[in-house]
Amino acid sequence: MDPLVATAVAADATPTTVRGSPPPVVQSHGRLFAIGDIHLSFKGNREALDKLLPHRNDDLILCGDVGESIEHCRIGFAKATECFRRVWWVPGNHELYTLPSQQAHGARGQAKYMECVAAAREYGVLTPEDDYALWEGEGGPVVVAPVFTLYDYSFRPAAVRLEDALAWAREQHIEATDEHLLHPDPYASRIEWCHALVDQTEAKLAAAVAAHPNVPLVIAGHWPLREDVVTLVNIPRFSLWCGTKKTADWHTRYNAKVVVSGHLHIRRTDWRDGTRFEEVSLGYPRQWQECQDRGLDINDLLREILPGPATPPEEHMGTVWRRFG
Repeated sequence: MDPLVATAVAADATPTTVRGSPPPVVQSHGRLFAIGDIHLSFKGNREALDKLLPHRNDDLILCGDVGESIEHCRIGFAKATECFRRVWWVPGNHELYTLPSQQAHGARGQAKYMECVAAAREYGVLTPEDDYALWEGEGGPVVVAPVFTLYDYSFRPAAVRLEDALAWAREQHIEATDEHLLHPDPYASRIEWCHALVDQTEAKLAAAVAAHPNVPLVIAGHWPLREDVVTLVNIPRFSLWCGTKKTADWHTRYNAKVVVSGHLHIRRTDWRDGTRFEEVSLGYPRQWQECQDRGLDINDLLREILPGPATPPEEHMGTVWRRFG
């Protein structure tokens, strides 16, 4: 069971009016950063966020799991937009939770997601529901494509049947809190919701490539697009909740320069077919305590997406484990 449930703060689930989409062109001469999984239900992470420094000419992608409540989202959006010129957000599983205190009257599934979108628009934060933006900062131009994909339990060994997948994970006492708090309404299941999201997103990505045939994309979502960038040494069977194989070729099919994700709480950089993959999680306080012990803070753990690191020679394109930033 995910340890966050015991410490999650109840949400302010009051619906907010959704305003129109922000303009689709982001003209910038700065850099593009990303961070995910800041989990603001934890006091230590809220205190860490307070130390975020201004980047007035730079932009930021929040890669999901800002928190469980609309109030967590507002705290994150307020600070991010205070410090960065333009901010994108994609949902993680935690934003989609309907907490125990909300089970009777709280928004569920897609309705909870749209409440988060409404909160983002209060602060001018771009979401997967907005037009993809042409970003023209350092390392650009690129089209920044925030995506929402969920998972369908397909990150599992071939010998494990879908109908046996949950039992397979539970054999090692692994079960995501999503099974209790992430409702798929109005879809019949999270799998059905995932596949609908994939279909919708593929159409939108294809349209972006058609509109900008010579401009690469930065595809940013919470869940990894590929199973081979998911390495969970201590809890390997948690992979069930980490993505869908339907997105495995998106980086080549949609001309991605960089793919950005969170969710794993394991910072790493990988290269696949010339595309850079960045995992940008902060994680729970205990998971980055060693960074703090070394005098590092949230500013050190922001990941520069663009211009980003130089492309290494092919023989040096192995995984870079970024434990300290």
